[in-house]
Amino acid sequence: MCGIVGVLGKHQAAPILVEALKRLEYRGYDSAGIATVNNGTLERRRAVGKLVHLSDLLVHEPLAGKSGIGHTRWATHGVPSTKNAHPHQAGPVAVVHNGIVENFKELRDKLAKLGLYHETETDTETVALLAQHYLSQGDSPRLAAQKTVGCLEGAFALAFLFHGEEDLMIAARKGSPLAIGHGDGEMYVGSDAIALAPLTDRISYMDEGDFAVLTRESLEITDKNGKLVNREIRKIAFDSARVDKAGYKHFMAKEIAEQPSVLTNTLRNYISADDKNIELPSNNINLAKIERLTIVACGTAFYAALTAKYWFEKIVRIPVEVDVASEFRYREPPVTPGTTAIFVSQSGETADTLAALRYMALKGATVLSVVNVPESSIARESDLVLPSYAGIEIGVASTKAFTAQLTVLALLAVKTAHAKGVINDIQYQEYITDLNCIPRLISQALSIDVAVQKVAQKLATAQDIIFLGRGSMYPLAMEGALKLKEISYIHAEGYP
Repeated sequence: MCGIVGVLGKHQAAPILVEALKRLEYRGYDSAGIATVNNGTLERRRAVGKLVHLSDLLVHEPLAGKSGIGHTRWATHGVPSTKNAHPHQAGPVAVVHNGIVENFKELRDKLAKLGLYHETETDTETVALLAQHYLSQGDSPRLAAQKTVGCLEGAFALAFLFHGEEDLMIAARKGSPLAIGHGDGEMYVGSDAIALAPLTDRISYMDEGDFAVLTRESLEITDKNGKLVNREIRKIAFDSARVDKAGYKHFMAKEIAEQPSVLTNTLRNYISADDKNIELPSNNINLAKIERLTIVACGTAFYAALTAKYWFEKIVRIPVEVDVASEFRYREPPVTPGTTAIFVSQSGETADTLAALRYMALKGATVLSVVNVPESSIARESDLVLPSYAGIEIGVASTKAFTAQLTVLALLAVKTAHAKGVINDIQYQEYITDLNCIPRLISQALSIDVAVQKVAQKLATAQDIIFLGRGSMYPLAMEGALKLKEISYIHAEGYP
């Protein structure tokens, strides 16, 4: 998952960009780079591997300029290499890109016929070459970027920088999130607000299809229909401790340890002060009318959804279908009247999950979402949003966000069962009491850390590991296997 940052500032951009990219390291990357405009000249520096390699390069080959864009790349098209790293530059334009341009081969062929040839294996270079082509036709940077974006198919976020333009940056979003930071005579762009945390606490989020033209003193956004729009500027309360390892060796270790406090917070936001009722953020959904349920998610959130299927079927006594969002959106399932769908996503921006949500909403389904970012696209397009209250998750492998999702889904299952009269008041109270025990039980589980380390030493040399689970433990077995694969690169599978 690539990371994008951009700055139109008052100070030298290079160190600001590198520090912002460090805050995006949690997204994973194999190379990094930055580009700046200084005295009208557009230049870039790129390096493979950790950001320290880029920092070392900048010591020997510094980049001046107060305008710049930066990027951390996770290879999709083209191997990890300096040549394939972002920013990509074609003549007077540099581009950073998160996502995939699905029609880049077709565009590559068209560009070749115009005498514009690719030097890399990436789809992003296609974007830069297209913009260069339109600039050569006499178009302004804004118009060239607009025409370029209009040619692209897929899901992407883009930031453009231009030779000779020290007070201009252009950003576009389709299916991949972008945040805009508002400073005092400064403007910023980032894949998420975390990247911009020390720079500004005033953030607006680009909506699907938005096209933004930024200067130090202005922001102009047009929506997917070309209409001028204003996106709400939110004041974000950043807790520096949440983007710091707080003495732990890794963010993931810190976030595992945070689970008891995180889930205490989640439960407090849903269970009344007298511990007698589960209170949802809104009463605009009649839970008693839910007769069948579809839950859609990807990755770890999909395993949370699979676990919740057992709970809804056992406690609520309704049929539940769980789908991987990437498949759901392409098989176009029939949607019957009264269908209720839950979409689970940590970021609230998962492209396939968002596309599936839009499909269901278009077909008339009632849409609920469980997200960790209340201002996200999935949240904004839902009939009922159920925040997980997990806080910022930096670790590449989800931990506290996963258990927070499970907690919210369990709360919803119990609330729905009571609303439908499937469980009585006494049973309802018993479930609430049990749910309130979760933080204490997780604390107990975390207390066996020494024993876990001993087992981990034995598993470290294994080539294949099988996780087994029955009932609701089966999806947890698959989630455990996923975690091991993500973190150790040891082959692992979960089986019933």
